[in-house]
Amino acid sequence: MFMGEYHHTIDEKGRLILPAKFRNELGEKFIITRGLDAEKCLYVYSMNDWNRIVSKLNTLPFTKKDARIFVRTFFSGATECEFDRQGRINITSPLVSYADLQKDCVVIGANDRIEIWSKERWDNFFNTNSEMVEEIAEHLFEGNDF
Repeated sequence: MFMGEYHHTIDEKGRLILPAKFRNELGEKFIITRGLDAEKCLYVYSMNDWNRIVSKLNTLPFTKKDARIFVRTFFSGATECEFDRQGRINITSPLVSYADLQKDCVVIGANDRIEIWSKERWDNFFNTNSEMVEEIAEHLFEGNDF
């Protein structure tokens, strides 16, 4: 499980350090792709979690337009990565551009994935949504005991 919030900087070559605890859980090779939210962050998956997603996507009917659009968009942004000797990842320029990563980045653990955000977009997302978390939790877990 990935969790926590970390602040790092991305250099002009698209290299970003991920926290050591995340590196250990990701393994040698992993996948980075476009996130699904309107705020445009990046998702990072271990190969096991990525393969689980691919298996589910393979069950979508290719005759459905929505399935074709989703698969094209999701996979076209995906790239296999590995760490360099300094524990950095090299994010491709299309993904850097997509997520508007400039200098200050926020790396968060989101259970089965890591998300990489521009600091500005993360701050905006967090400030906009933090007050709604109680209400969201109430609706999501209605009738469930915790």
